[in-house]
Amino acid sequence: MDVALWVVAALLAVAFAAGGAMKLAQSKQALAATGQMDWVEDFSQPTIRMIGALEVAAAVGLVLPPLVDLAAVLAPLAATGLVLLMAGAALTHTRRGELPMVAINVVLAALAGFVAWGRFGPYSFS
Repeated sequence: MDVALWVVAALLAVAFAAGGAMKLAQSKQALAATGQMDWVEDFSQPTIRMIGALEVAAAVGLVLPPLVDLAAVLAPLAATGLVLLMAGAALTHTRRGELPMVAINVVLAALAGFVAWGRFGPYSFS
């Protein structure tokens, strides 16, 4: 189970690091032009950057603390933060009628919840 938790955490870290970096590096207009992030129209540029920063921080928090054996409790906290972030994303997409995106949010939240459960519970780093 420990290996499964590491694999899921690593996959989440890659996905959220990439998505967060894109939100940090590109303008609101560029993100909207991709066709995949129409939701950015509802938020200000600073809010989009904050979401990107939270995603990158969570990606780092999922894998770096346990790897360097320093404050490993940050990994399940980062996973919990991603669950909350995906809940907010699902609400935004639901409000906008973007139901296929809600399914993606639910899957990502479930994966992050699995990591949080495992790392807070029976497979903690302590």
